[in-house]
Amino acid sequence: MNPYIEIIRPGNAIMAVIAVILMGIVGHNYSIPIILSLIATFLALGGGNTINDVFDYKIDCINKPNRPIPSGKISLNNAKIYAYSLFIISIIIGGIITYLVSSIWPIIVVIGACILEYFYARNFKSSVLIGNIIVGFLTGLCFIFGGVVIGAETHGFKIILISLILGFFAILMTTAREIIKDMEDLEGDKKENTRTFPIVYGKNKAAYLSSGIIFIDTILCPLLYIEHIFNIYYIIMVFFGMIIFFYSGYKILKNQETKTCSEVSRNVKVGMMIAFIAFAIGSF
Repeated sequence: MNPYIEIIRPGNAIMAVIAVILMGIVGHNYSIPIILSLIATFLALGGGNTINDVFDYKIDCINKPNRPIPSGKISLNNAKIYAYSLFIISIIIGGIITYLVSSIWPIIVVIGACILEYFYARNFKSSVLIGNIIVGFLTGLCFIFGGVVIGAETHGFKIILISLILGFFAILMTTAREIIKDMEDLEGDKKENTRTFPIVYGKNKAAYLSSGIIFIDTILCPLLYIEHIFNIYYIIMVFFGMIIFFYSGYKILKNQETKTCSEVSRNVKVGMMIAFIAFAIGSF
């Protein structure tokens, strides 16, 4: 894979784009502003992933030596320029969206996301829980961004409310997954003196916290059907995701070894994808 594509983590970036696409499906809106929102989201997250690798250069030399920067495929300086370029282009597109929908909120969300991604990578990633919550918030913000764009274009408050609800669910599950990923990267993070939750409080407490968040989020899933936000097809589909979530929470409680953490992290990601599909089919 081309290193300039690899460094933006296209899989994660596409996950963010899917969140915006889902808001388009839920809002039955496929206009030019929502299409531009997909591009802005992809580029902003790509910039965030790149600048994260810039600040994580020393840690990645231990944890992930095959990443583009530590492997020498991309120089540190070129990675910085690449990250800032992606941020700037995403903000320009956010400005175009703001003009098209006659609302200041789209560009505010894009600028806010870019700033938050930068300071997360520079200052907050190694802060206890704060970094995890920021990543969760940025994931939820993708839903909110789609809702804000559609809501501004159609003057619909309901779609904004739905985007806030879905964003909340995404924030919780992503935060839990980030804590588990910190458990997975514990050894490399220790060598860099980073203060993640597992390092400060131990893997056992991190397992209880992450599984607790997963269980709470999972238990709340049926409310989206009970409150008539989504139809019966949603609850049928999300049931499979709920099984994965419950199993993931149980497994991380039983075993906190690095291999298990990696497996649980992947399973939670799969569960989130199933939930995303449930959101889409539940809106028809």
